[in-house]
Amino acid sequence: MNKYCKVWITPVIGLLSAATAASAQDNEPCDQSGFLSTNRLTLSFRMGLNISGKFKNVGRSFSTGAPLAANRRTPDGDRYNYDNGYVLVDSSGNFGGQSWNWGYDNASQVNSKANTISFNRTVATGLPSENSGDGSSYFGPELAYDYTLGETDWWHHLRVGIESAVNFMPVGFNSGSHVDASLAQQTDTYTYTPGTTPPSAPYQGSRNGPGFVINVPASSSAVSIIPGATFIAHQHFDAKLWGARLGPCVELPVSQKLDLLLTGGLAAGLIDGSASWNETLVLPGGVGSLAAQGTGHDTSVLWGFYAGLDAAYQFASHWSVEVGGQYQNLGTYEHNFGGRELELDLSKSIFFHAGLSYSF
Repeated sequence: MNKYCKVWITPVIGLLSAATAASAQDNEPCDQSGFLSTNRLTLSFRMGLNISGKFKNVGRSFSTGAPLAANRRTPDGDRYNYDNGYVLVDSSGNFGGQSWNWGYDNASQVNSKANTISFNRTVATGLPSENSGDGSSYFGPELAYDYTLGETDWWHHLRVGIESAVNFMPVGFNSGSHVDASLAQQTDTYTYTPGTTPPSAPYQGSRNGPGFVINVPASSSAVSIIPGATFIAHQHFDAKLWGARLGPCVELPVSQKLDLLLTGGLAAGLIDGSASWNETLVLPGGVGSLAAQGTGHDTSVLWGFYAGLDAAYQFASHWSVEVGGQYQNLGTYEHNFGGRELELDLSKSIFFHAGLSYSF
């Protein structure tokens, strides 16, 4: 059983037991005095269903840019745009189709006969676009207050009133993937002026220069596919959902002891959540791996509506048990946690509850 379920179901059962014991000592038979009271407090234990979540932009660190050089920086602090070097815009705006803001790692990248330097950019392909969370039910308490405004004498003593409630429910999920992937390696070739010699590798030019210039953009480009990579991802989301609702309540006495209650109106939620994710790309042949991770925290307010149907059975003067179901729409919660977008669907939530009511 969910740990929150254990925490909150105990006091509800305790209240039910205490109230039952009190009714056993009451020599007066059950009557309608509780139902005819103006005020009613209900403490319920709720179970939430049809709440789903997913992480989007999975593997983004490896499917865009140059992941093999994702953490490398130029002398000016700019990110490398190739695995084995960089070619960026210099302070002149690459005047004349040349740039001195470039760098490379290995002498093997230079072809002195053709006066060219080659750069590789590798990205992962075949990664999942999103990971859905594991399905689960959620549990939490709710305290509701009903105030009766009046009673009709034209249809079964129908009573109308206002209902307000506050509730709490922890929500969260885990998701992940373990899939085969491939590497797409793009090779861009840049030329330099014949009769000149590039600086020895490794070399790093700066944005302001001056320095050895190469011709931009690339003179040619080719792509090769390298199979045999593995992508592993783990994501976790955990949040506290504080809720409130307010709306009209219609109460229909079915018998001396049984009432049906129809409720609906405005719903609001305060979600306080944290997320973390960890992704690993194992390179073909097991020659190494790349890792990316992120965390984040967010607090947001959500607005929506609800509708519910309950049944209340009076078992003692002023005391009744109440069970029911509720549909609630708080929309879809979305937030970017350190580069990964989380989506929590609260638009079709279904709640079942059981609790104890006291009328006064």
